[in-house]
Amino acid sequence: MLHSQMAYGRDMDVTLSAMQPTYPLLTDRHRHTVSVTSDSDAMSPDRQAIFPVTGRRLTHATSYSDIGTPVRALDSAKDAGSDGYGNVVWKERVESWKSRQGMQMTMREGGQLQASGEGGYDGSGLDCSDLPIMDESRQPLSRKVPFPSSKINPYRMIIVIRLVVICLFFRYRILNPVNEAYGLWLVSVICEIWFGISWILDQFPKWLPINRETYLDRLSLRFEKEGEPSQLAPVDIYVSTVDPMKEPPLVTANTVLSILAVDYPVDKVSCYISDDGASMLTFEVLSETSEFARKWVPFCKKFNIEPRAPEVYFALKIDYLKDKVQPTFVKERRAMKREYEEFKVRVNALVAKAQKMPDEGWTMQDGTPWPGNNTRDHPGMIQVFLGHSGGHDTEGNELPRLVYVSREKRPGFNHHKKAGAMNALVRVSAVLTNAPFFLNLDCDHYINNSKALREAMCFLMDPIVGKRVCYVQFPQRFDGIDRNDRYANHNTVFFDINLKGLDGVQGPVYVGTGCCFKRRAIYGYDPPPKDPKASSGRSQSVFPSWLCGPLKKGLQNARAGKGGKKRPPLRTESSIPILDVEDIEEGMDEEKASLMSSQNLEMRFGQSPIFVASTVLESGGVPLSTSPGSLLKEAIHVISCGYEDKTDWGKEIGWIYGSVTEDILTGFKMHCRGWRSIYCMPARAAFKGSAPINLSDRLQQVLRWALGSVEISLSRHCPLWYGYGGGKHGELKCLERLAYINTTIYPLTSLPLLAYCVLPAVCLLTGKFIIPTITNLDSLWFISLFISIFATGILEMRWSGVGIDEWWRNEQFWVIGGVSAHLFALFQGLLKVLAGIDTNFTVTSKQAEDEDFAELYMIKWTALLIPPTTLLVINMIGVVAGISDAINNGYQSWGPLFGKLFFAFWVIVHLYPFLKGLMGRQNRTPTIVIVWSILLASIFSLLWVRIDPFLAKVTGPDITECGINC
Repeated sequence: MLHSQMAYGRDMDVTLSAMQPTYPLLTDRHRHTVSVTSDSDAMSPDRQAIFPVTGRRLTHATSYSDIGTPVRALDSAKDAGSDGYGNVVWKERVESWKSRQGMQMTMREGGQLQASGEGGYDGSGLDCSDLPIMDESRQPLSRKVPFPSSKINPYRMIIVIRLVVICLFFRYRILNPVNEAYGLWLVSVICEIWFGISWILDQFPKWLPINRETYLDRLSLRFEKEGEPSQLAPVDIYVSTVDPMKEPPLVTANTVLSILAVDYPVDKVSCYISDDGASMLTFEVLSETSEFARKWVPFCKKFNIEPRAPEVYFALKIDYLKDKVQPTFVKERRAMKREYEEFKVRVNALVAKAQKMPDEGWTMQDGTPWPGNNTRDHPGMIQVFLGHSGGHDTEGNELPRLVYVSREKRPGFNHHKKAGAMNALVRVSAVLTNAPFFLNLDCDHYINNSKALREAMCFLMDPIVGKRVCYVQFPQRFDGIDRNDRYANHNTVFFDINLKGLDGVQGPVYVGTGCCFKRRAIYGYDPPPKDPKASSGRSQSVFPSWLCGPLKKGLQNARAGKGGKKRPPLRTESSIPILDVEDIEEGMDEEKASLMSSQNLEMRFGQSPIFVASTVLESGGVPLSTSPGSLLKEAIHVISCGYEDKTDWGKEIGWIYGSVTEDILTGFKMHCRGWRSIYCMPARAAFKGSAPINLSDRLQQVLRWALGSVEISLSRHCPLWYGYGGGKHGELKCLERLAYINTTIYPLTSLPLLAYCVLPAVCLLTGKFIIPTITNLDSLWFISLFISIFATGILEMRWSGVGIDEWWRNEQFWVIGGVSAHLFALFQGLLKVLAGIDTNFTVTSKQAEDEDFAELYMIKWTALLIPPTTLLVINMIGVVAGISDAINNGYQSWGPLFGKLFFAFWVIVHLYPFLKGLMGRQNRTPTIVIVWSILLASIFSLLWVRIDPFLAKVTGPDITECGINC
């Protein structure tokens, strides 16, 4: 079964060029040699499996050059009459400007004017708006767009006012206890104080929100000059998948097709697919995808199709003829749609055949067993489906590289789930292509904007801004969400408010997908210094700051004798105390320093000479002297399950281990070293994906995120105590630290939130209240607090553009998730850290239903549903009991009842989306009608029993007059 597709990428084995060394085709316990080189026998056939697409080159013919523009000096005396700058007036303007600044001006790389004693662009350098720039291509590739002061200043003012009101409110609450309900009062005050602290941690990192604009035309003018090869930096793209039954192969195929059709030079793009489930189905679907890409990619580029995922494009309900002027478009679109439908049928057939594995396991075309039949015990596998010079489309144009990777897995090894798979991709790509930047995507996140890579390069390739940028994060956008977004799947408040605020501080947190990294940052290198004087007179090292250990005392004295004062750098665990390579080279001979550096690199990065050599190439590229065969064998070596032993992988290098939310931890480590990140929100969303719209799946997803935060908060990487002192050239800023603290400790809010949601029901059932009888003056504190809360929300929506419905859905799901998923995550995290009891998570299903939003109404029972259901029931019972008691006791009892009812209805209204999801689909009767019917029926039933109008009232003697003996 499934063996007929294995022909793709194998039918050219007999056409090996003499210029390209051949190598064996190795599988699990079987060797099928096409042409064996002399060094191939060193490979162990029971450990490795290579599926090469022969006849295709695995490396660039030339190494990547260091990208940048020449440094030019501004010569005011030069006759630039052709540009309008060569007259006397212009020279006088220049001299006048120099005298005002009081410092000498030089033209920096990229055409940026910079003061010799200051930093660079983007806040760290000089604003050169007074001088027009000579050439459009030398202008900045991006700029900050601050929010209008008319929107942001009132927002900041109301934040300060709200902080003052909260302090005064707490003073009133603490100084006015409720003696008859002291326990309830104490619990409520503790909860309210925690809510205030949580609000501060969430609010103040949003103090400096900014927008950004990119200039793609300037990027092209600078790096894609007419008649010259493109100088855009190469980019590796990582796509991770595990289970093709939960992550449909067709979804993965659409993601890959959108990558292969991206608007970027094809020789600069390489796509790596990580199959951590070693599924032959994924392998076969990628083979089909590589063939269909030969037709789909030229179609997209010819007609400028958006988006370039065929499933989404053909499903769009828009006028697809708009702006199309080619007379052949309609005909070719129909033909391409038919080709895609045939492609879908072939993929569906593969999926149908893969539902049940044969007893003997899957077999390949040559009859040998598929090496990944045992998903927990299999060798590493690499297949190059498309390669530069080996893969061409139907029009003869080159296609980007497409590589299948499945890392080795053996029993007894900790493979670290997704974080381990991503680190394996980092090493494989470094050996085969070694692009200086890479983008990571989930298998269900396709490229919605074909210029997304160019958007990221506007920041990463900027000669000034990009030097200290570790990654560019894009917002997550989703398809297939119900119109009302019942469970806040869009998460608009986080992506459109919180991350914009962090972009004005030190940059957004890493959210796991849609992020373009600088490879050097993921390797644990420190950023370059902000101040050029920090490195004046010293050669810049290409090695990370933690490489070589402390400097010997003799060398320190020798350096001091040269007249230079050495200030010991502040270090923490985020940047282990060591010495730069140039410090070593001053005190020992070159050969010894080189040997020591090489040994330390291997201790940090692992025992792979080719990979270690790639880590010091700032501009990327692979050595010209290496052959494709040796590169593939080295790539197999770096994905072996024992490669990371006794190295810094997962500790200081790559994706950091220790949490199921490895994304937050990885970004946090880079920010602690002094790097900054950028938040890019192009007008057309860069990427789009799918999200679970079912209540149970959504809560499971939130549970996983919250558990990862608990693990970080209980580890040595907790932002409360980790990272102080920073890296060599920077540290974590205060507001950024507040944001990370809030990101890691927010599950703790589940305890006070649960208590606060129970209090209204307890008050209604016992007749007590958490607030004493208040005067008109005291009521001002409550009124001021509520007004400040509403004003903050309104002004926040005003500057961010978030709608009130999105803001309200976020508030509702904050309560729903807080009393369910966050609560369970807190206890599971404590069990995992303190007792070592691990929790296994399953991949969230991304399978689409045939009926629109059919999954929305599906009920999947889980223990996460118990706490919110309980809260709903007891608050409804409390409302019924409170109203019944007020009716029975008369008019004077209605006043205290209103405060209790307000809090009870606050709980019920926030849990209303949960109640709708719990009740499932209601085709005829709206849910609200059913809820109020049950509520009113319960009230009247209790009143009927309480009043009993049809029974005769029995009157007895008056005990107060005649005593108990009457």
